[in-house]
Amino acid sequence: MTASPITLETMTSDHLDGAVALSQQAGWPHRREDWAFVLTLSNGVVALESGHVVGTAMSTPLGDDVAAVNMVIVDEAMRGRGLGRKLMQAALDAASGRTCLLVATQDGLPLYEKLGFVKTGEIIQHQGIAAKVDAQGDISWAQSNDFPSLIELDHAATGHNRSNIMQLLNESAQFAVIRKNNKVEAFAGIRPFGRGLVIGPVVAKTIDDACTLIDFLLSKHTGEFVRVDTNIATGLADWLTERGLVHVGGGIPMRRAVGPIDEQSGTEYRTYALVNQALG
Repeated sequence: MTASPITLETMTSDHLDGAVALSQQAGWPHRREDWAFVLTLSNGVVALESGHVVGTAMSTPLGDDVAAVNMVIVDEAMRGRGLGRKLMQAALDAASGRTCLLVATQDGLPLYEKLGFVKTGEIIQHQGIAAKVDAQGDISWAQSNDFPSLIELDHAATGHNRSNIMQLLNESAQFAVIRKNNKVEAFAGIRPFGRGLVIGPVVAKTIDDACTLIDFLLSKHTGEFVRVDTNIATGLADWLTERGLVHVGGGIPMRRAVGPIDEQSGTEYRTYALVNQALG
């Protein structure tokens, strides 16, 4: 029996239900709203067979020089036909010459390495039911006039212009801040995602400030399901486990550079928790 032809098309909101079905097949917790969040920020492509979504990939611009490639899924029944490579090439083309970042699964690693991506570390995923926490420190909720400072600190920590992501996060997330001398010194966001809530981004100069912010957010959501994605190099893993958020997996951050780029953001700021694995 001849296989039906597969076509690649620009992803729209009409494809979201099919995308959710794919992510459920892959064991991902993403809701329709989580897919829509990334699609709003991204150039997406879908693979269609007889009108059904059998593959997805997205490219999210982070300013003019960098893009995040994400939401790369191929239907289990379609694997081994080169579809993953076609979707990845479409996402790279959509990145328009930018340096590309992604977080790989073990299954996707061989393809990404063939496409020129190199490993840059390890992302670990912690999650669980938030236990009762007595929050310490002088923490407050961010006000609307704080938001330019949050964008500035995020840029300082990542080295990328993620104002598009931060602006969209501002519609669904709550942000807690640490102020010093009436200036925002660190911040953390929390929002609905997947099975419950996700904490991130968390941006601070020190791990103590990061932990203080996370504790504050956990204290507001006792008994709720919470997820945190962090780079293993932050040193948060043991502390998160002590808080009842156990290590359940993760991914491999990778980069495909089109030219030399600075490895450091050039500031003391660091991202202690990601927005999510798709966006970093």
